Amino acid sequence: MASKHILIVPGDGIGQEVTAVGKKVLDKIAAKYGHTFTYDEALIGHVAIEATGNPLPDESLEKMRKSDAVLFGAVGHPKYDNDPSAKVRPEQGLLKMRKELGLYANLRPIKLFDELLGASSIKPEILKGADILFFRELTGDIYFGEKGRKNNGDTAFDIAEYSRYEVERIARKAFDAARTRRKKLCSVDKANVIETSRLWREVVQKVALDYPDVEVEHQFVDATAMLLIKDPRRFDVVVTANLFGDILTDEASQIAGSMGMLASASIGDGTGVYEPIHGSAHDITGKGVANPLASILSAALLLDISFGMKAESETVISAVDKVLKAGFRTRDIADAQTAADKILGTAAIGEEVLKHI
Repeated sequence: MASKHILIVPGDGIGQEVTAVGKKVLDKIAAKYGHTFTYDEALIGHVAIEATGNPLPDESLEKMRKSDAVLFGAVGHPKYDNDPSAKVRPEQGLLKMRKELGLYANLRPIKLFDELLGASSIKPEILKGADILFFRELTGDIYFGEKGRKNNGDTAFDIAEYSRYEVERIARKAFDAARTRRKKLCSVDKANVIETSRLWREVVQKVALDYPDVEVEHQFVDATAMLLIKDPRRFDVVVTANLFGDILTDEASQIAGSMGMLASASIGDGTGVYEPIHGSAHDITGKGVANPLASILSAALLLDISFGMKAESETVISAVDKVLKAGFRTRDIADAQTAADKILGTAAIGEEVLKHI
């Protein structure tokens, strides 16, 4: 039995709908295993700007620091997407949260449920058996470097920076994970062109000397993008920089059939943040059709990584698997063979998962 405090940060759009389902799953796990989970909520993103003028209010950040784990939704709003002049943006709250909490490692498991082989646009015979764990560095690179305009605003720049220390700490987490899996690690860079990538490769090569039992492959990002679609089963653990990881993991969502199936964990040396990789999806917000399974699987990661509750985490994953085996789908993962009465909304598919916990 354990007592833990979890902060729910729904954020924007469908983030509010899917985290509500994730919280119900955590409640059910607490009841089943005799744990006590207490909760609080905090604002971030567009809703925080509307309420306070700040995409990450100090109160929210303080709540994050004091919690044992954070279940996160999504940030973003269409009003900012086509307004490059906006000085305050929802995504600033997300980046600040990662920086302030020291969330330098983003873990994205790409594991395909066999029942969803038909949901992907990739041939089932290529996909079957794919199981990849991405480690995306999260607090460096072009997202956090100096940026601005010059020449009367006609020239823009974003500077990508990495220190040896930043690369080493994410590399070691990836190598440690590879030791618990198939002992294969692929480090992705663009060392033939980019100086930060040359440092990246140099550091990973040095760290690899401490892990002689792990097979290491260095790959250019463009080749990786191609091979993820051509032969996803060749990959086990993949470690890469912030920008490359952002793009490659969204591409890899097609292996799982939908972004609505992919969970993630952002961890460092303090409070971990767990979230689906999808965005706020305002085109379906409020319609009750968003897929909450990625939020549910993010709750499973929270239980495992932050709380060390492996049995509880496996119970959640198993429940999701049983729901899919029973033929239930949200519309983003349904195909032509899915019966109409098996296509469920956000709350209804969440209830099916609860039944199997």
